[in-house]
Amino acid sequence: MANQDIRFMAADSGVKLWQVADALGIADCSLSRKLRHELGAEEKRKIKEIIQKLAKESD
Repeated sequence: MANQDIRFMAADSGVKLWQVADALGIADCSLSRKLRHELGAEEKRKIKEIIQKLAKESD
């Protein structure tokens, strides 16, 4: 499955993918479609930063 690192990072951090989509300003179904194919390094970095930020906010 593509983008396993992002999926596992979100799950381990207690962050839902819909929260990531909301932070990106896109619909959750759009994020799900994006994650079907491996993302580029820059887009992955941006999403991982969002996951870290959301995880800190929920603590």
